[in-house]
Amino acid sequence: MNTQARQSANTGLAFGYAQTRAYSLELIRGLSAEDCQLQSMPDASPLKWHLAHTTWFFETFVLGALPSPPDPVDPRYRVLFNSYYVGIGERHLRAERGLLSRPSLEEILHYRKQVDHQMQELLAHPAQLAPLTELVTLGLQHEQQHQELMLTDLKHHFSCNPLHPAWRDRAPEQPDERAVTQPVTFRTFAGGLCGIGAPAGGFSYDNEGPRHRVWLEPFQLAERNVSNGDFLAFIADGGYQRPELWLSDGWDWVCQDHAACPLYWQHADQQWQLFTLAGLQPLNHAAPLCHVNLYEADAFARWSGGRLPTEAEWEHAAQNAPDLAGLFGQVWQWTNSAYLPYPGYQPASGAVGEYNGKFMINQMVLRGSSCATPAGHSRNSYRNFFPAAAQWQFSGIRLARDS
Repeated sequence: MNTQARQSANTGLAFGYAQTRAYSLELIRGLSAEDCQLQSMPDASPLKWHLAHTTWFFETFVLGALPSPPDPVDPRYRVLFNSYYVGIGERHLRAERGLLSRPSLEEILHYRKQVDHQMQELLAHPAQLAPLTELVTLGLQHEQQHQELMLTDLKHHFSCNPLHPAWRDRAPEQPDERAVTQPVTFRTFAGGLCGIGAPAGGFSYDNEGPRHRVWLEPFQLAERNVSNGDFLAFIADGGYQRPELWLSDGWDWVCQDHAACPLYWQHADQQWQLFTLAGLQPLNHAAPLCHVNLYEADAFARWSGGRLPTEAEWEHAAQNAPDLAGLFGQVWQWTNSAYLPYPGYQPASGAVGEYNGKFMINQMVLRGSSCATPAGHSRNSYRNFFPAAAQWQFSGIRLARDS
């Protein structure tokens, strides 16, 4: 890379850093310190913890890799805001993050400013920055993931409040009240020997590669995601009371949780309502269904006479038919693929290698992106993953069928 090209790349990275960090603060605009302190379940985290942890990432992995790293803003933060990086050292219990009333939100915002200042100095010195460019890029992608988690976690926190508080005036989950649900149609794909995984060049997580070949039998993929109205028909047909539709673990979940509808659905005054990021609203039948787990997605697919796609089928379709509605920006779409390493997979070296590889057990893959995903964050090869029972993410359904 010549000098001019390197300077341009550094300028772009500095702009991307400033833009990404600013968006995290935009997400808490209008929220109180109390709002940012909430932790409604062990799987969620307080918003102020997300703000601190993403800052900890830059302080620990980027600034800490400098030949003469700056002194930590507060040595105690090394433990408080470490998530799951065992190689870094001790961690505060995830389920007890909501007990951290100190440091305050104001102190955490000050922490961000101090680390941002140190990062801006680094970004302005090409010679120091060059060997750390990939780590900075990873840190920005990592913060974008936490930006989505900030919205999913806040929505869960707010849903526990009988006052039904709103984050914003409009609900990204229900973008168009006037839309009309169209019948589900399917696109046919011939299959064959197909390339799957992130191509060379550009950013991707280590779990998206290596690119490899898979054999796909002919299949069909739905032209759109399942809607709320589609799922209402499943409920009306006794879907939650019919064990023949459910995986064994799924039926156990239905019985233990007394499940009767997706998360955030409420039935009152003879109508369905949905708790959204804009508070409680009448259910929009045409909007994409979201906040269902793998068990619900699989049961609906069986009921409808279809199935869930494999992640290879989804990626092949996204590569060859990008015009399919709602592949990105609506809901993450469950697949029936377990989250496992690709042939030849090697995790990144060092502590950042704990980012993806060690979670390749007891998780299922979702593809696409949701209305809460920052713009430009996802791609065809992106592999999101959660346990089968997870509902609080913006997860939905796209049907597949054998051709």
